[in-house]
Amino acid sequence: MAHVDAEIASQPSTWRQAGALAAQVADALPKPGERVAVVGCGTSWFIAMSYAVLRERAGQGETDAYAASEFPRRRYDRVVAITRSGTTTEVLDLLRDLNAGTTTTATTAVTGDPGSPVVQLATDTVSMPFADERSVVQTRFATSALALLRAHLGQDLTGAVADAMAAVDADLPLDPARTEQVTFLGRGWTVGLAYEAALKCRESAAYWAEAYPAMDYRHGPISVAAPGRAVWAFGEVPSGLEAQVGATGAAFVHGTGDPMAELILAQRFAVALATHRGLDPDAPRHLTRSVILS
Repeated sequence: MAHVDAEIASQPSTWRQAGALAAQVADALPKPGERVAVVGCGTSWFIAMSYAVLRERAGQGETDAYAASEFPRRRYDRVVAITRSGTTTEVLDLLRDLNAGTTTTATTAVTGDPGSPVVQLATDTVSMPFADERSVVQTRFATSALALLRAHLGQDLTGAVADAMAAVDADLPLDPARTEQVTFLGRGWTVGLAYEAALKCRESAAYWAEAYPAMDYRHGPISVAAPGRAVWAFGEVPSGLEAQVGATGAAFVHGTGDPMAELILAQRFAVALATHRGLDPDAPRHLTRSVILS
């Protein structure tokens, strides 16, 4: 079994631990009314997108999400940096810049490694070593970070954990041997999950996968839909979209479980794609566990 297989299967357990941790680290996480920016790179950026939407919908305050390299010089009360390794160059550089600024900005690092450099740079740290990973491709750390943040917003994760347990063993909705291409769609907080699902397929299997906000899909991207391809939607589906996709001959996938649990199916699909294509999902091409720039 690949490391990533075991890490994907462990997510119900790590979500429970993340949910319990949220109450213990509440002082380190954004307070109601704070103006917050959430940053990360790659997968962590997509998780930041999802959390930003959820926090604003919960009435907790203005929340923006950025790739760490694209953070604007704009005033925030708190910056939350999501970084599994705690060593990513763009995140560390941003925190150093914030520390050197003339105005005080509280910073929180959510990381899998309590001994990493990010701990020394952030005002507050939330360490989640139970969700850290050996694999290059992120799965459980990212979803566990989102579980932590959802729990901090007051969401009950019981249903999500139950759906995750089912997703670990469920049949895949698509056959990796018969699916040429997949486009993932989301709305609101699930747009970030759609981006993440597509990234998993590209990283693990060097596979053609795209992602878009569901309402924007009909503004051009639907032109690639065809027999042998698929559209996979997370969360709310716009009226009429399933029929329009069906008319192209593409398969339409839309689960009814918690969208984070649906992401587990997409993670498993990405690993199955890699195996089918003769690739090692624990050793994706051109990638390392952390991007550290000289």
